[in-house]
Amino acid sequence: MGNGANGPLDGAVIAVAGAGGPAGRAAVLRLAEAGATVVGSDNDPERLAEAVDAARYAHGGAAVTGETVDLLDLAATSQWAARIEKDFGRVDGLVHLVGGWRGSQTFAKTDLGDWELLEKLLVRTVQHTSLAFHEQLQRSDRGRYVLISAAGASNPTAGNAAYSAAKAAAEAWTLAMADFFRKAGGEQGPTSAAAILVVKALVHEAMRAERPNAKFAGFTDVTDLAEAVAGVWSKPAAEVNGTRLWLTEKP
Repeated sequence: MGNGANGPLDGAVIAVAGAGGPAGRAAVLRLAEAGATVVGSDNDPERLAEAVDAARYAHGGAAVTGETVDLLDLAATSQWAARIEKDFGRVDGLVHLVGGWRGSQTFAKTDLGDWELLEKLLVRTVQHTSLAFHEQLQRSDRGRYVLISAAGASNPTAGNAAYSAAKAAAEAWTLAMADFFRKAGGEQGPTSAAAILVVKALVHEAMRAERPNAKFAGFTDVTDLAEAVAGVWSKPAAEVNGTRLWLTEKP
């Protein structure tokens, strides 16, 4: 698509949490390509710098910046949201790509230590980013909060209890935020939206290179995910608010 003279993302200011991972990198690249100013955060400064550099290089000095933010700290996350608004005048999106996975062979072997970790990565970061950014997103004429979730949230397997429960909690939290946008919109309907993109699992180039014979059936490539993330802005808020957009087969 590239820079449409007036695409839905032209001039938008979008924060990407978890920008240093493969999915984050793809999203930063795609959003910058669509004309957005992108502000990435990651807890790994090196990975973050690589993601920012890659996007800038691909788009000739695209407006992409990065900041190391502790998303487990609500005050720090709120300060980050305030800084973005102060620097750029607005915040039109928060894409939540903070990931993490732990699982066990069987239900009986579930390690509750896995839950402790996943609750921080997959739930607390959603709580903090949504609470920190909701007012800015509501003020925007195209505010979007985008959560990446997994099919396991609604169809958990025995060995994935902790992961699936954390994803389900993140979904419920995001849907509560969607209800906030709905109520704030009143009779006219919401002007901002919180949406969930559901994948089975993600795959990227390095994974394919490591396992050239693997089929990765039902997996979503990070570039396709990035395309779907950008697509959330091309639909009206009322159409995507409080919805789960399935990028894999529905269980």
